[in-house]
Amino acid sequence: MTDTNLLLPMRTGEIRIHDAEGFDGMRKAGRLVAECLDMLVPEVKPGVTTEHLDNLVREFVMDHGATSATIGYRGYRHASCISLNHVICHGIPNAKPLKEGDIANIDVTLILNGWHGDHSRMYGVGKVKRKAERLMDVTYDALMAGLAQIRPGKRFGDIGGAISEVARLNRMSVVEDFCGHGLGRLFHDEPNVVHSSAYNTGPELKPGMFFTVEPMLNLGRKDAAILPDGWTAVTRDRQLSAQYEHSVGVTEDGVEIFTSSPKGLHQPHKVEL
Repeated sequence: MTDTNLLLPMRTGEIRIHDAEGFDGMRKAGRLVAECLDMLVPEVKPGVTTEHLDNLVREFVMDHGATSATIGYRGYRHASCISLNHVICHGIPNAKPLKEGDIANIDVTLILNGWHGDHSRMYGVGKVKRKAERLMDVTYDALMAGLAQIRPGKRFGDIGGAISEVARLNRMSVVEDFCGHGLGRLFHDEPNVVHSSAYNTGPELKPGMFFTVEPMLNLGRKDAAILPDGWTAVTRDRQLSAQYEHSVGVTEDGVEIFTSSPKGLHQPHKVEL
């Protein structure tokens, strides 16, 4: 059997510059993963298990001629990460039903024609408390503030600087243990995109760069802990955490968001069903 890893590009330590073909591939992969998260909006409700939601993701990916980037990744067995309440990221789907008032980050990465679409959103389960809703709103605002910094000539630190500023003004903390990453034909590539950086620091942004921006904000302290399963990251103080993520490309005059919702469901927790 051919080792498919030999057919993939290798990490070089340098930030790749992609051409028009790359943009086309990322648009298609990004749109498909955004359609997948759109599909989940009416499915996230009290009594539904995260295992069921993961199965819906798995079926959607297969039905659309794509593959899951996470199934088999370092031994992971699921098509999504679903992180509830005080789970920061990498929550593992299971058979426990969702409860009224839960908040959930659903993170999906698929591969379409060799290109990776990586995207996550926050979902509210029924009616959520005001503090949870505010956390999700501020996290989304922080993501968009970071994306607004992206254009040639700016620096990667400007992204994290804007995110940190939004968090600070709202008395929330930015998780520093995890970051965004380059992607394209690789799931994780250069660079690391730090969400708690300072303005005017880091490498210069150039047209053709592809990466994710995925800030995680906590109501309490920024500190994280990893559970014994080796995947699930939680807040040490058990306060709520939220995350939003887009895959993007730097254009000649700004940024292209590959994972924008085709149905305008950018913030599922604000959708009334």
